[in-house]
Amino acid sequence: MTTGDEADRRLLPGCPRCSEQVSLGGTDGTVACPVHGPVPALWRAAAPSYDAFGVHLLAADGFPTYVPWPLTAGWRVSDFAYVAGPRGARATMTCCSGTSELDGPVDLVVVTEEPATGLGARLAGLDADPGPEVGHGPSAARVRLDGHPVALWPVSTSAADPDFDRSVVVGEAHGRWLWLVLRPASAMLLLGEDPLLRDVAGDGPALVELEFGGPAPAW
Repeated sequence: MTTGDEADRRLLPGCPRCSEQVSLGGTDGTVACPVHGPVPALWRAAAPSYDAFGVHLLAADGFPTYVPWPLTAGWRVSDFAYVAGPRGARATMTCCSGTSELDGPVDLVVVTEEPATGLGARLAGLDADPGPEVGHGPSAARVRLDGHPVALWPVSTSAADPDFDRSVVVGEAHGRWLWLVLRPASAMLLLGEDPLLRDVAGDGPALVELEFGGPAPAW
């Protein structure tokens, strides 16, 4: 029997590319997806909480987990996940949720991942990694990461589900894709002041400054 505290800390397996139910694979960290075959396992929090986030950070084993910092008063960490395979962690995701005066309820999703992992594309409602539009022409936004600005380019989602109202920008940091997905699309204006993303992988006690709570957005 799973107690409430145990459920609070639990991470559930899935496919990084789709929402199909998976079966656990062997000892190499993969799962079997009926659509995508053997894939690195996605581990998502059963419920967003301080304890579950600690489990996430420990399991991600130093792979960056980015959170907007400082988190605006009234905002909370509403979802998080990581992807790991035979060679260790390949991706992390955090979602912070709150409200803005102009947009009402807002979700800000941050994904950093190795190329071809598929988690960023899934959260953006796309089928694959971004194409040549990233790095060409003027950037749409910037964030500050490790004290340096990171340029982000808009990625078109017009061919995806038209009811999925969001803006997507993508850049490159430390040889990995960096995705930001904002819902609704108008919330893109929140990136107008080069927000800071902080890697909280080794923060320890500083994490008590974060608020956690659902509901987690559907994806």
